[in-house]
Amino acid sequence: MAVQRTKPLPAQPRHGVEDGLRARILMVDDHRPNLLALEAILSPLGEELVGVTSGEDALRQLLDGEFALILMDVQMPGMDGIETAAVIKQRERNRSTPIIFLTAKSGEADRVLGLELGADDYIPKPFSPRELVARVKAVLRRFERPLSPAPIRVGEIEIDPGAMTLTVRDRLVTTTATEFRLLDYFARHVGRVFTRDQLLDSVWRDTSYVTPRSVDVYVRRIREKIEPDPENPRYLKTVRGAGYRFEVPK
Repeated sequence: MAVQRTKPLPAQPRHGVEDGLRARILMVDDHRPNLLALEAILSPLGEELVGVTSGEDALRQLLDGEFALILMDVQMPGMDGIETAAVIKQRERNRSTPIIFLTAKSGEADRVLGLELGADDYIPKPFSPRELVARVKAVLRRFERPLSPAPIRVGEIEIDPGAMTLTVRDRLVTTTATEFRLLDYFARHVGRVFTRDQLLDSVWRDTSYVTPRSVDVYVRRIREKIEPDPENPRYLKTVRGAGYRFEVPK
């Protein structure tokens, strides 16, 4: 069952949403009190909030309309958050929709697993309202249109920020918002070495809740999408003891 609330419109248009419209956020948690708590925390953002109590209901909501962000509880009966996210990422229209996992599991291995499964963030419970709002804003900001919409081509890779599309060897490749922004940043600074901390500052913007290990996860995922052989990368190179560098293959 879905619980939908409409709120006043104090927020300015953003997140790639057309002027005058709010971003839609889908909240998924099998405990209705948790949904009401999420609504109370996020309602000041002025976005449209939709709450559902199961993974199956979340998938039905995604068939009916687009969402700017999904907040997903991991431990749910039936189809849990991990299984639901896997189905979402298999759907062409939903692959780039950012997902934030909410879970009681707070270990680094669980966090890395969540990122590898396509999540854009992973928030362990319990969390403070301020932390949740900050991280929701941070993920939504990654969907804002880039300042420079000019497409760029590097070797067999073409990146179009205006359409937010990635083409590799004449094939359209789906990415998450974070993957796209990180790759775009690398491609616009060919030959420059970046430390993990520098990448966090430039791409993630709000670095209060992410770690350098997150960069490694995303680099690995990008390599799987752009490299002919991810184990022997031609574009995205590791600079031992320093960080990463994007190169044009010779």
